[in-house]
Amino acid sequence: MRRMVSVSVPPAHASRANADQEIRFCRGSGDARIAYAVHGSGPHLVVVSCWLSHLQHDWQSPVWRHFLDDLGGISTLVRYDERGFGMSDWSVDDFSLDARVGDLEGVIAALGLQRVALLGMSGGSEVAMAYAARHPERVTKLVLYGSGSGEPREMDAEQRAVEDTFRSMIRVGWAKEDPLFRRVFTRIFIPGATEEQMRWFDALQRMSTSPDNAVASRIARQEVDITDEIARITAPTLVLHAVGDRATPFADAPRVTAQIPAARLVPLESKNHILLAGEPAWSVLLREVRAFLEADRTEPERRGVAVESLSEREVEVLRSAADGMANQQIADALGLSVRTVERHLSNAYGKLGVAGKSARAAAVADLLRQHLG
Repeated sequence: MRRMVSVSVPPAHASRANADQEIRFCRGSGDARIAYAVHGSGPHLVVVSCWLSHLQHDWQSPVWRHFLDDLGGISTLVRYDERGFGMSDWSVDDFSLDARVGDLEGVIAALGLQRVALLGMSGGSEVAMAYAARHPERVTKLVLYGSGSGEPREMDAEQRAVEDTFRSMIRVGWAKEDPLFRRVFTRIFIPGATEEQMRWFDALQRMSTSPDNAVASRIARQEVDITDEIARITAPTLVLHAVGDRATPFADAPRVTAQIPAARLVPLESKNHILLAGEPAWSVLLREVRAFLEADRTEPERRGVAVESLSEREVEVLRSAADGMANQQIADALGLSVRTVERHLSNAYGKLGVAGKSARAAAVADLLRQHLG
């Protein structure tokens, strides 16, 4: 059985959105502890993580912050740190595709959702594609950003020498205070960044994982082979890729798009693997994702399933909250502890896709009235 706990993480200089973020933990493949976070409002969008992330520190990031703010403005954004990274379990030795798909299954199960939209980012795209192929009934929409081809990486002698050098640089320089070696990776990922943004990405590499995990994960990603699964994806798919991407070649994007029956490719005019705030390509991505998810906002079947997944106690607690009762009042009325009330509310809000505190009471009252009378 997967276990879940919820913790409050209020870092310094937290924004209103960050203050509403709820960091939780569930069990993924092999009982690995996986950290995930929920914020925003609207249809659920589960981000299948890229190589480097840290649920708490990304909020202070001049590289990632606009992803969280802007995507949280159009969806209930669910992010998780991959096994071996961020706030998830570092004590793992299995970075295989199947293990990573199992982690995504664990996160979605913990959310209590029957259907969900996925945003696969960079190396996480192949996990998202594998999940969509294996669970077609569970995925409403699939967004792929900076995606790999889904094929094992074949290297000639020169490419092998370069890759061996990269792995050596990780082993030697990843954990050092001096970012000399990490800056090489930073320039590949965000060549158009400012010095401040590059320094932050230098630091993210060191704080997000260990050198051993970084190498093991990199090797496993290069061995991924889902060529037989991609064509089985039935979900409507939006493929977004920067044409000047140096981390993942743009040539991978049309190759993947051609294999998915319901896929559409949008090239992005940028050299950055991670689009930066303020560049025109970011506005294009946000506009495309917003339009792509629009149908999920009003899909009655999905909303009804979410409500029906609530337990009797969750419905009881939600009705009290919708009537304007404070948590202590609900606890007194139902003979519960305040902590238990908070847990029921947190679980129910996750199932319903309501994460903005100011909108919760009205949204919950509307949903209960529509589906439960």
